[in-house]
Amino acid sequence: MSTNNLSYNEQGGGAEPAVELGQESTPTASGSTAAAGLFSTDFKKNEDLKEMLESNKESLKLEAMKRIVGLIAKGKNASELFPAVVKNVASKNIELKKLVYVYLVRYAEEQQDLALLSISTFQRALKDPNQLIRASALRVLSSIRVPIIVPIMMLAIKEAATDLSPYVRKTAAHAIQKLYSLDPEQKEHLIEVIDKLLKDKSTLVAGSVVMAFEEVCPDRIDLIHKNYRKLCNLLVDVEEWGQVVIITMLTRYARTQFLSPWREDALFDENSEKAFYDSDVEKEKADSKPYMMDPDHRLLLRNTKPLLQSRNTAVVMAVAQLYWHLAPKQEVSIVTKSLVRLLRSHREVQYIVLQNIATMSIQRKGMFEPFLKSFYVRSTDATHIKTLKLEILTNLATEANISTILREFQTYVKSQDKQFAATTIQAIGRCATNISEITDTCLNGLVLLLSNRDETVVAECVVVIKKLLQTQPSQHSDIIKHMAKLLDNITVPMARASILWLIGEYCERVPKIAPDVLRKVAKSFTSEEDIVKLQTLNLAAKLYLTNSKQTKLLTQYILNLGKYDQNYDIRDRTRFLRQLIVPNEKSGALSKYAKRILLASKPAPVLESAFKDRDRFQLGTLSHTLNAKASGYLELSDWPTVAPDQSVRNVEVMEPQSLERQPSTRGSDLFAYHLLVLLCSDSDDAKEKKRPKPKLDSVSSHSKASSSSDNTASSGSESEEDTDSDSEPEQKKKKKLSSKPQVRQILSFALNCGCKMCLCVTAFQVSSPVFVPPKSHELLHRMSGKGLAVSYHFPRQPCAYSHRMVSVQLTLTNGRDQPLEDICVGEAGPPGIAIHRFATIERLQPEASITVSMGIDFNDSTQAANFQLCTKTDQFSVSIQPAVGELLMPVTMTEQDFLKEQGQLTGMNESSVTITIAPDSMSSQPVGRKVVSVANMGVVPSSQNSIHRFAAKTVSSGSLVLSSVVLQEASTAKLVVNTEKTVLGSVLLRELKTALSQG
Repeated sequence: MSTNNLSYNEQGGGAEPAVELGQESTPTASGSTAAAGLFSTDFKKNEDLKEMLESNKESLKLEAMKRIVGLIAKGKNASELFPAVVKNVASKNIELKKLVYVYLVRYAEEQQDLALLSISTFQRALKDPNQLIRASALRVLSSIRVPIIVPIMMLAIKEAATDLSPYVRKTAAHAIQKLYSLDPEQKEHLIEVIDKLLKDKSTLVAGSVVMAFEEVCPDRIDLIHKNYRKLCNLLVDVEEWGQVVIITMLTRYARTQFLSPWREDALFDENSEKAFYDSDVEKEKADSKPYMMDPDHRLLLRNTKPLLQSRNTAVVMAVAQLYWHLAPKQEVSIVTKSLVRLLRSHREVQYIVLQNIATMSIQRKGMFEPFLKSFYVRSTDATHIKTLKLEILTNLATEANISTILREFQTYVKSQDKQFAATTIQAIGRCATNISEITDTCLNGLVLLLSNRDETVVAECVVVIKKLLQTQPSQHSDIIKHMAKLLDNITVPMARASILWLIGEYCERVPKIAPDVLRKVAKSFTSEEDIVKLQTLNLAAKLYLTNSKQTKLLTQYILNLGKYDQNYDIRDRTRFLRQLIVPNEKSGALSKYAKRILLASKPAPVLESAFKDRDRFQLGTLSHTLNAKASGYLELSDWPTVAPDQSVRNVEVMEPQSLERQPSTRGSDLFAYHLLVLLCSDSDDAKEKKRPKPKLDSVSSHSKASSSSDNTASSGSESEEDTDSDSEPEQKKKKKLSSKPQVRQILSFALNCGCKMCLCVTAFQVSSPVFVPPKSHELLHRMSGKGLAVSYHFPRQPCAYSHRMVSVQLTLTNGRDQPLEDICVGEAGPPGIAIHRFATIERLQPEASITVSMGIDFNDSTQAANFQLCTKTDQFSVSIQPAVGELLMPVTMTEQDFLKEQGQLTGMNESSVTITIAPDSMSSQPVGRKVVSVANMGVVPSSQNSIHRFAAKTVSSGSLVLSSVVLQEASTAKLVVNTEKTVLGSVLLRELKTALSQG
């Protein structure tokens, strides 16, 4: 085994050029298969892993999967191990199953046929108690790109979207995009799921569902209205990737829903962070209508501002672009420091940030001018970073800082990076064009650079000087003469062509030099580059028109050479010029205008920034980086001219009449609970009973026997002494509510409003528990608790504190020889679980016991409730993890109602298994006893002796949970659980299976 492991570990880093795992065994021809298997060194490594995966030892399988996943992380190809890996998809080892799913997500799309064979396994895994397994199963299922499983994927996504775990709901949002790309016809169904997930309050889900929204239906802005404020408020707590997605989406949303804050005639209201106008101007424009920023617009700006301090550069960039496109102009400057801070990051980040700063600096120089030194070029910067910094420095150049910038440029010109030096010369030319006061200074400096030894620098200087001379050529004839003398030494085609263009354009100002230059280039015409040949033809034509006596023969010679050139552009230009400048019978009227055509004055070129038009793209996008519209780019809308309706973002308070038909809705559940209280109240017994308060100062009188009594301390008998005399009016009010006419009104309302929960509770009333387990569980041992021992049990009674809570009774015993003081419940968690604490026990005497009640909202999950049990001197961390059956309350229903509700809870809402039970347990009494001992369910009457039915609802959300046991031949039975809470149903099915199979 050690030899195999050694050979496996060497496969990634050996000196020999071995082919990646799995690739070498893929034959390119029929005859190469045997050779590949015979001579491949990786073949044994693959066999080694396959043997480990097929082993009976879980440890070997786990080790093999760890190594395979490690290979995938390194970019190795492990696809040929798919058959061996997929066999372990049904493993009961959680860690192994997680790794198998990681592998399947990577290769399910490539090995679709084999993955399809495991569809049933993935479907079962969607109901696994472990949230990671459920999420991984959905991830694998959505990675199988086969249209035939689209209905299965759709059903799985809808189920996962209502999962208790936010991680699973997040995975469902990711799966939406995959399903949409596989089958766009599912768009309407997916939009329904997106609409539901957008209402999710979990920060883990928010970013993923917004990404799904952007992929599937970015134009459905109506889905965002009701969730806009929630997304703004959740933004700070969302993970970083989600923040980027949400900010980008909200930027587009805001451009369609709010008025522009950039109007020059607008006055900002007093709630703005700054005043837009001075007080004098405000007095002058007192009569004008002030611009009142929409509160939702301000909410977005206010909630994104703290994210400028994020450590994630993408988040900072997203906020910066949001402020650039949405904020009033005087508020945009707050993003400057954050963007400059990003320049300390990696060069990849610098590149994107500098591009966006370059675009901003064109329109608003004042934003970045105080940070001029941050854009000075460093010797360690890459060329593309240097170029962008040069761009920004040139954009920021003003009369006040140009001397400082030019000194920097003089240093840059001497750089060993010739490309950067050439770009610097271009930047000098732009500064000279934009600031007329320094044009002469820049020209003189560029002329001095003409004597530089580096040919690239000289060539770039010639090109820039040529453009600058066009602005005032009459004053710089000496510079033209100097450049003409350099023609013999310059070999760069663009520079030679620029010199020839200058001499031809201003040939009348250098009449003695121009013919000589033409003579020199005529000698080397055949060996020149095409761009030089074209400018030679232009020079010859212009000299023919202005100085025909000296250049006529030279021009004819050059035209003859151009007539037979290999380049068709040169041949065409030659024929055109010959007909234009040399009159003959075929020339026509065009030759009369030869001078006006060739010697016309040209406008001076405008040296502009390459980022001048980049602002047409949204900052921070790929399209802005490429300066071209990328696939999937969504353009920002123009600001609306009329303010859209603000009320669309108002979230309405749900009234009972408009309750949705969902048992899990908190509003409907609460309404149904109060309705149940009213219906079950008795007019003859309407007095409100109050629990007797324990006399904390006489706790010592409690004996140990009190802990074993049946709920005596928690329920307590009613005492007239404990009933307040002030409660009599309240009792009369309760009695009036319980009268029959009032009940009829409530029943009529329930029937008319169509609320399923109301009708459900009316028909399926909560009943008393059939069986209460006497077993108590240890919460804190006396040794761990320093003498304090605590046990707990579930009395299966409605909680007095909240109908959503499970009632738990704790028995505390003082095993010390000294009293315990100030016993109470401290910090509790996790966040999804709510706990109602018992009143502080001021004093518990030695050897005394007391029973107290707590209420815990487990949120319909078997997740443990963690809290601290505190005394005056100590704190003990304890945990209560309920059995799944204790999360239920029994309900009463008829057999017909049971069958009707069961028919609505099929498909993903149904879990079933066939079990073997002992022959003596085949009667109704043992089956019923075992079921109710495991789960707090009510017995439903059955017309068949072989079928036993049980019904309950979850304590927290009120969802129905139905279970049936169908006895079959050969001591077998089919156990079925139906519920909307699929995870809870799967766990309950497993517990019932264990109890019934014990015999």
